[in-house]
Amino acid sequence: MTDNTQQHTAATPELPTTYAPAEVEGALYERWVDRGYFTADAKSDKPPFTIVIPPPNVTGSLHLGHAFQHTLMDALTRRKRMQGYEALWLPGMDHAGIATQNKVEQQLAEVGKSRHDLGREEFVERVWQWKEEYGGKILGQMRRLGDGVDWSRERFTMDEGLSRAVQTIFKKLYDDGLIYRAERIINWCPRCLTAISDIEVEYQEDAGELVSIRYGEGEDSLVVATTRAETMLGDTAVAVHPDDERYRHLVGKQIKLPLTDRTIPVVADTHVDPEFGTGAVKVTPAHDPNDFAIGQRHDLPSLSVMDEHGIITVHGPFLGLDRFEARSAIVGALKEQGRIVAEKRPYMHSVGHCSRCKTTVEPRLSMQWWVNVKPLAKEAGDAVRDGRVQIHPAELSKRYFDWVDNMNDWCISRQLWWGHRIPIWYGPEGEIVCVGPDEQAPTGEGWHQDTDVLDTWFSSGLWPFSTLGWPEKTPDLEKFYSTDVLLTGHDIIFFWVARMMMFGLYAMDGEVPFKTVALTGLVRDEFGKKMSKSFGNVVDPLDWMDKYGSDAVRFTLAKGANPGTDVPIGEDWVQASRNFANKIWNATRFAMMNGATIEGPLPDPSEMSATDRWILSRLGETVAQVDAYYEDFQFSKLSEALYHFAWDEVFAWYVELSKTTFFAGGEQAKVSGRVLGEVLDVMLRLLHPIVPFVTETLWTTLTGGESLVIADWPKDSGFRDKAAEEEIELVQRLVTEVRRFRKEQGLQDGQKVPARLELTGTALAPHEAAIRQLLRLQPEGEGFAATASLPVAGATVALDLSGTIDVAAERKRLAKDLAAAEKEKAQAEGKLGNEAFLGKAPDNVVDKIRTRLAKAEEDIARIQTQLERLPQA
Repeated sequence: MTDNTQQHTAATPELPTTYAPAEVEGALYERWVDRGYFTADAKSDKPPFTIVIPPPNVTGSLHLGHAFQHTLMDALTRRKRMQGYEALWLPGMDHAGIATQNKVEQQLAEVGKSRHDLGREEFVERVWQWKEEYGGKILGQMRRLGDGVDWSRERFTMDEGLSRAVQTIFKKLYDDGLIYRAERIINWCPRCLTAISDIEVEYQEDAGELVSIRYGEGEDSLVVATTRAETMLGDTAVAVHPDDERYRHLVGKQIKLPLTDRTIPVVADTHVDPEFGTGAVKVTPAHDPNDFAIGQRHDLPSLSVMDEHGIITVHGPFLGLDRFEARSAIVGALKEQGRIVAEKRPYMHSVGHCSRCKTTVEPRLSMQWWVNVKPLAKEAGDAVRDGRVQIHPAELSKRYFDWVDNMNDWCISRQLWWGHRIPIWYGPEGEIVCVGPDEQAPTGEGWHQDTDVLDTWFSSGLWPFSTLGWPEKTPDLEKFYSTDVLLTGHDIIFFWVARMMMFGLYAMDGEVPFKTVALTGLVRDEFGKKMSKSFGNVVDPLDWMDKYGSDAVRFTLAKGANPGTDVPIGEDWVQASRNFANKIWNATRFAMMNGATIEGPLPDPSEMSATDRWILSRLGETVAQVDAYYEDFQFSKLSEALYHFAWDEVFAWYVELSKTTFFAGGEQAKVSGRVLGEVLDVMLRLLHPIVPFVTETLWTTLTGGESLVIADWPKDSGFRDKAAEEEIELVQRLVTEVRRFRKEQGLQDGQKVPARLELTGTALAPHEAAIRQLLRLQPEGEGFAATASLPVAGATVALDLSGTIDVAAERKRLAKDLAAAEKEKAQAEGKLGNEAFLGKAPDNVVDKIRTRLAKAEEDIARIQTQLERLPQA
């Protein structure tokens, strides 16, 4: 049996009577940082372990989703550091283009100004000032949580090094023909006045209208339905399915477009579903992505009918109207012409909204910069298919493949001022020049730079390698790339994970950006409902940290973390985790006051009691179990295993069974004290990555060691003692059964009862003193008369309950309960025996009655047993 304990000079066990997280956590964290425990050394000979933090927005605050993922990343990194790896958890923030620009524009609006009053250069400088003054609030909150990140390597997506990386990869992609400029349909926010990515569009069910409009005249007419009547001003065709006999005679003909002096063709396209609606759809290539694709196939013109603010630009009676005003006006004009066939209001349908300002997003034809993702996406898919990158849980790989195998080209330009400006210059003669970071931009009359900036996801797609110094060949890049684990929510597997895969493989010559993608679920409230301000169920994790301590929040989140599935969380659960931290504190403090020590070698098993050998056997099994769960990212299971071992096996059983030994003193007490010290040492190290603060305080006091952050991770000693485990299991069975009987008889927990223990010839005999201590059983004494006898595990416990309970009153109570249970049984049997009832009742109702019958039968058996066990009056 190996000794896990690192040899230290044991400190005097002086601990406060209660654990106060607020008095411990802040100072302890700063001590860890000041001592450089989280600072990784690129020159180290240790094997590397790297995680780069998913960069939170510079505008953001710590929410439960952050706290959840940070807890898991911190646990992984702390464990690897303890295992002897050169562990780097690299922090940083995203510049959050739209969100940050909006913050500063709101400030300007308060004094009656806009960014245009300042001009681009001064506005960008104002944003930097805002970032320095208000940004990064979340970094301080990460310290509160206990994030063991390397603050010396903190990065920002707009810092000098990362900006150089962005310009470098843009140039490389452009030169390789993978970046191009084209007019396509994009998501447009009329409030933010920029293109936005798919992830920045939030869909919700809105109450709109569905209007059916007749196009054409007489036999050459057809009906189309739309929720956006204003876009009909930009229609350039009506499409039908080529096999739809109803409209075959119209294909190729021109029909009159209402409210205009234009005619438009009827085209046949397989995109149209002939079973949906009338089987005819209006085609507006400049304002719908599907219509744009139809337009491309049929060489249709694209007519934009709105400007960037959503204002109608078509000459005529609707010119200058807002898109929603125009919608009502156009429907009214169509009614006057008798063109409205049907109207449905309200019509609930899914509508996209800007995630920043909640404005309804407008699909809009716009000249933008794009990445040709096809070759990049293929490489990203192959890296998972050939096993270079593992997605965990594996079943989510399908979602990843569904995305990368069908990815559309990526719009990377944004009409903002805050962000990485696109490094393209236009010349007076139509020249286009892409400028790299070490190249001189064109100068002279007529030359100007593109006004757009890059999508924020473009720079964050470089995060795993740009943060390590790319494009330079830095020691950090050589040591810590590829990173080991990307831990992130399954909701951004498409938007961020896929982009990092594409850029990492492209920039790093086929070397993957991370070896494992560990996908988590989303944090929800205790009822499984999405947290939302509109629902009123959003929780600030800092409030819980103030109330219960950071360890309690961390343990609650880890305990709910099943791979890839959502995590419900409620305050009661955090309170339970606080109770667990208090239990660890109180029980460890008690143990240290009663002889628990790590001094000296661990005694030979032959010197130990069965109880000692049992707990060491369980300890070895727990170490092995926790290691296996870590490797499989089973945070919930490893947390449950640690909770069960600490609370149930160590504190509820081992410490309680050993109390008589400790109180008796002598050599056996010293042996058990050393065993208990070993168990506590290893247990605290196992718990440390999840609950770092309380474990650090207890462990340094117990061992005199410098810090758990740099302590060794426990190894499975290999010690197993099945005989001792079976022996203690018998003790547990006996104690549990007698406790149940005591409860049934209405005895108080601390009430002492005379008893005779017949243990001779059983494995329970050496444990009589401990059993009596646990069960509050007194020696039988004079006048002992057994009124109840409990045979358990080959032994017999005879109890004298005379004088402890009112037998007559107890019989009366149980008789009443028995009558009620028998009545319930009779009613359930009556219904289940009624064929007419069974023929009409729903299955769920019948199942409930069967459950009631089973419960009644169980109650009857239990009460009858209790009556039999009662002493005779």
